[in-house]
Amino acid sequence: MSSILTTPSDSSVTKPTVPGTPGRKAVISREDIIAAALKLVGPNRSVSTLSLREVARAAGIAPNSFYRQFRDMDELAVALIERAGESLRQIIGAARQRASADRSVVRSSVEAFMDQLRSDDKLLHILLREGTVGSDAFKRAVDRQLNFFEEELRLDLIRLGEANKTGLCEPGLTAKAITRLVFAMGSTAMDLPEEQLPEFTEQLAFMVRMIVTGTQTLAEKGKPAR
Repeated sequence: MSSILTTPSDSSVTKPTVPGTPGRKAVISREDIIAAALKLVGPNRSVSTLSLREVARAAGIAPNSFYRQFRDMDELAVALIERAGESLRQIIGAARQRASADRSVVRSSVEAFMDQLRSDDKLLHILLREGTVGSDAFKRAVDRQLNFFEEELRLDLIRLGEANKTGLCEPGLTAKAITRLVFAMGSTAMDLPEEQLPEFTEQLAFMVRMIVTGTQTLAEKGKPAR
């Protein structure tokens, strides 16, 4: 009789799970936290508006567990910006490699960029947003990614100029002009209606082509390099 009335020890009782409360993960990685943060950001949500508790909840971890992977939210934001830059460089680099002439390089690169924008790529939105609305640390991180784009494009422009024997004036400055133009215009394109994007893409490709033609013309006139 006494055994029936005896309350079982805590170790033998399975505690009920509160409905709607996700279980917290025992092990968490940087990738888990980055993935959780990506679920929260978007075209109208900047990384800088995220809170640590919000990201921890989305990742299914206790807030203190966040610090095992990142010092603070700024470090997470920089990691997201770096991931965005790497992803987009791979996509556009592949598009440039498929091209055979500098005109098609312009077209394929711009179209690859705009395709990512249309696909609601959160990584690209992060790269575009944080360069204008983020903190100084975020803007420096975006600028580093743009510098990587510029260097890769500079090398491609030199390679194409040599292959096509067109000449090129100031390849580094040309690459910077193209990169900064595309990213500035991309920030504008995020807010455009879908039906306006094809014409916008045409205009952007033509603007880039104008820069390339201009630098080739300067080379032909023998303008000395700075």
